[in-house]
Amino acid sequence: GFFAGFSAGTGLISAITGDAVLATPLGWILGLVLAVVFATFAYLYYSVAIVMAMSSIGFMLGGALMTALGVPWNWAIAIVGILVGVAFAFAGIVSNLPRVVLVVVSAIGGATAIVGGLMLFGSTLDTEDFSRAVITETINDSWGWWLLYAVLTIAGIMTQSAIASTEDELRAAWMSVDQN
Repeated sequence: GFFAGFSAGTGLISAITGDAVLATPLGWILGLVLAVVFATFAYLYYSVAIVMAMSSIGFMLGGALMTALGVPWNWAIAIVGILVGVAFAFAGIVSNLPRVVLVVVSAIGGATAIVGGLMLFGSTLDTEDFSRAVITETINDSWGWWLLYAVLTIAGIMTQSAIASTEDELRAAWMSVDQN
């Protein structure tokens, strides 16, 4: 949210004034204000954001499919896009997708941090080139690093899923006690 808001604010001022991005104080100010606003909304409405993202993906896929099939009518492309978007949003709601996305992203981030730390400790990486892109590029250079990365990612997903399942069971047990 923060990055999207900052980009929107600085880009908006750049588009209005014709100056380069971040060339004016107004761009910085609006960028920071929108960054805080977007980050707040992202924090407060994470689940809504995931459902909106799913509906956007569905709309794009539905529209792209209709366009690829050569449908010339914009209204038909839009209707199919909307219907596929609604279907994707519904799937996101019933599948508990916000939790799944959070589990997968945090497992990948954790695996990247661990493997990157080991690569730094083993002098495979230097602190000068320490960025996520360099870590993933270096991981691709060696099947050993790649295997460790994959195992850690899968272990992170499985561990977090098990913890989430236990939390759901505890929550259900407490709810049944409350109802008695």
